[in-house]
Amino acid sequence: MRRFFLVRSAKFPVLDDESEELVNEGTYGKALALYLQSALRDRGYDTPFVCCEDWGWWVELKLPQKAIGVCCYRLSPEAGISDFVCSPSPESPRMWSWRRFRFVDLSDQIAALRQDLTSILESDPDVEFVGEYDEFPL
Repeated sequence: MRRFFLVRSAKFPVLDDESEELVNEGTYGKALALYLQSALRDRGYDTPFVCCEDWGWWVELKLPQKAIGVCCYRLSPEAGISDFVCSPSPESPRMWSWRRFRFVDLSDQIAALRQDLTSILESDPDVEFVGEYDEFPL
């Protein structure tokens, strides 16, 4: 089951060039995506790129068995304190791998990723970690 992390911060403003990359208007969150890419890379994750999707921002993670992502959402382009949501991409830890041509179990890796995301977000004094939810909290 996918888990959603809700944070509140003024640390992740809309970036100057962000509007040019949006697939759909209002899908901001690039600053948070870049922040998580760097923080996860510092923890040993292979995070080759960040890109905008139609629903928000994708931070690519290359795990040993399968590539997944951390999804980042921001619902408001206004300056100041905003609510953000991020979540590991797989809805289920058991996923099909075309490269291995079988299902792979990512339970341990996703659990570790969730722990790392919580640690990253809780340890930053400029970020208020509101909580972790089973359903999209915004």
